[in-house]
Amino acid sequence: MGGWRKLIAGAVLGVAGTVYATNEELRKHLPGAARDLPVTVRRRFDSAVSAAKQAAASRREEILRDLEKHSEESHYDRHEGHPAPAEAPELPLEDATQPINRAGE
Repeated sequence: MGGWRKLIAGAVLGVAGTVYATNEELRKHLPGAARDLPVTVRRRFDSAVSAAKQAAASRREEILRDLEKHSEESHYDRHEGHPAPAEAPELPLEDATQPINRAGE
């Protein structure tokens, strides 16, 4: 039943929008607040977009600060908090001119 209500409400809004957009006499007889509705909606939309951009920038800065703090903490753990892993000893390189000694040959 709820789906039908939404469908009917959408159809009514669509028809009202079409009539408003195409009938100049109707727009002249509407109260001033109703005539200014598109301007008001646009202004609210622009302010909402601006607020969203500011919130995204603020969140981005917060994330970068957290990453920097985490990076500093892990740098401390690697270099000062824990000993460095032992380096692997260098192995001598085999001479390419000599044949490989294989077991059983």
